[in-house]
Amino acid sequence: MFLELDGRGSRQAQLTRALKDAVLSGRLRSGDRLPATRALAGDLGISRNTVLASYEELAAEGFLLGKVGSGSYVAPIDTQLRARPRHRRAFPLTRIAR
Repeated sequence: MFLELDGRGSRQAQLTRALKDAVLSGRLRSGDRLPATRALAGDLGISRNTVLASYEELAAEGFLLGKVGSGSYVAPIDTQLRARPRHRRAFPLTRIAR
């Protein structure tokens, strides 16, 4: 699996974004097994705790499923979620008085 951290924010945030992007773009598919946390941490040169925190966040958001003794797997993702644009333009929430 090829992941590239973008240098924006904490390493955990970067890893979470990279994994989410891989799932949403279809590079990681439902049922794919993710690397063990120790292996991924070693490959990326980051702390295992950083990888653990990222996996936990992705599991909480419904992107990953953990199977005790077996590892972490990509959860089934709604096809509409994949089709949604990932970048949205932000609009101010306040009204301008005239």
